[in-house]
Amino acid sequence: MAVLLVYFLSRKYRVLAVDADPDSNLADALGIEGYKTLGEIRELFQHSRDDFGTMSKESWLKGKIYGEVIFEADDFDVLIMGRPEGEGCYCFTNNMLRAILRKLMRHYDVVVVDCEAGLEHISRKTIDSADVILVVTDASRKGFKTASRIRELAKELGLKAKMYLIANKVREGEENVITRYAKSEGFRLLDILPYDEEVAKADLKGLPIPLDCRVAKKVEKLAGVLICEANP
Repeated sequence: MAVLLVYFLSRKYRVLAVDADPDSNLADALGIEGYKTLGEIRELFQHSRDDFGTMSKESWLKGKIYGEVIFEADDFDVLIMGRPEGEGCYCFTNNMLRAILRKLMRHYDVVVVDCEAGLEHISRKTIDSADVILVVTDASRKGFKTASRIRELAKELGLKAKMYLIANKVREGEENVITRYAKSEGFRLLDILPYDEEVAKADLKGLPIPLDCRVAKKVEKLAGVLICEANP
């Protein structure tokens, strides 16, 4: 869904797409190749501690990040978190991502951050200045449990973003389950996106999502709604 939001929003706005998933799923789905990641910069930093020459550590990092990591596509820019090699904590990479986002946001009309499923980027306040948080779930008990935990954690941390629920890959007959869950938990259900065989086939073949499929048409309308919600 994040891929489609980037496509449609970039038609009217200057968009930064942030792939905050260590597996770089968003970058791959956007067809981005030959990119560098924050994880790679972290590795360079770790192995180059005494090789900065006359540059400060901060200047070295800034040059690498702004000169090599931000990928400029035709219609949007992309920033990819990636992962450090081997064992190691993600704290350094997460902290870099949070600091970079705070500086970059003012240069773009819209920033779309695609997070991995879970609580990490909420708990680390990577997206503490977001206008809208979309919690995406399917019709499973596990998905519902995670969605509820994300909402509760956001409240505990005092995040001021508007939070909405979106159901994705919903098969026929599951709509009522989604609706009942949203009502019982007090979630505002923004949309229900159906399971789309065209999307599944495109994903399997590593192809872009067809923009004339059912899901794409719904996300196109959703993009307009989100802009209105972020700028009432």
